[in-house]
Amino acid sequence: MQIKEFDTVLLKDGREASVMEAFDNKAFIVDIGSSSEDWETISVTIDQIEKVLQHSVD
Repeated sequence: MQIKEFDTVLLKDGREASVMEAFDNKAFIVDIGSSSEDWETISVTIDQIEKVLQHSVD
């Protein structure tokens, strides 16, 4: 699975996340939440990602 910056992914815990930074397709900084009131920025690994929901447009 190839994950790039600004892709939308589904985490294995069921949350959707937007990828803000990708490091060697192994570690990622993602934003979760539905609006600026509840956004949270977290780090995840490739093992915590179930699948890519939407690829970013280059």
